[in-house]
Amino acid sequence: MSRPMLVALLALALSAPALQASEPQSQATAEIVSAPDVVYGQVLGAALLADIAYPKAHSGKTPAILSIHGGRWMRGTKRDNGAIKVDQWAGFGFFAMTIDYRLRGCSAPPACYQDVQCAIRFLHANAEKYNIDEDRIFLIGQSAGGHMVSLAATLGNGDYPKTGGWETARDDFRASICISGPHDLTTCPWGNLWTPAGIDPMKARELASPIQYASPSMKPLLIFHADNDKSVPIDNALAMVKVLKEKNCPHVFHHYPAAGHMSVTPEVIEKSLAFIQKVTDGEPLNDTAK
Repeated sequence: MSRPMLVALLALALSAPALQASEPQSQATAEIVSAPDVVYGQVLGAALLADIAYPKAHSGKTPAILSIHGGRWMRGTKRDNGAIKVDQWAGFGFFAMTIDYRLRGCSAPPACYQDVQCAIRFLHANAEKYNIDEDRIFLIGQSAGGHMVSLAATLGNGDYPKTGGWETARDDFRASICISGPHDLTTCPWGNLWTPAGIDPMKARELASPIQYASPSMKPLLIFHADNDKSVPIDNALAMVKVLKEKNCPHVFHHYPAAGHMSVTPEVIEKSLAFIQKVTDGEPLNDTAK
């Protein structure tokens, strides 16, 4: 995708009306197919649901974007403003997917993260069906979702058992985009909500902290964070960026003085598309953007 085309797609999609995600069946326009509540996995008979959208016609294979909503692992849905609008990203030329995951009120962490990993495998397992380019799968997450895409970029699946299905499918991806997410659960004000059973709580939070796994071989990571974020203090992000710089890890950091607890805004979308293009083109990262 060329840069002029990327800019044109951005302008077109930001001005286009959103499809109604609440419709119970697939919708199709001249350009986009949209389907709500697609089952991407099953755990003990319970369905894990996603909304998807993709270009109706596309020359070549389609890159994919997987969105993970926020809510401190305890609330929120795939249609919150912390998640992408799938029809909008389909307009950019992506297979777009936003998921619900198991919340801590019914299933303790790391169930939520296991569901994210299941969704990644779903994309690979269904790549032929949806014409997905398996080498261009990108993750984007906000707040708690940002934590999980950052953990995916640094740890990958780790030692967490695979659940939900597609166990033999690939579980890799190209890069992650973290919006106002915590990278160190031991210093995040709500990190104590990460409470797996059968393990010391502080140890569990250490093991689930992306900052522990930063390395030059990690997936490229784009970080958005603001100084006045009252949910995840800026020091959490700055500590992560410091480690990423020291270890020469592939990353870009967009640092804002007063953007609050950021979400998927037009500026975030624009900069995320630019990051995706940069990664796709193999351009060097490792920089901090003001």
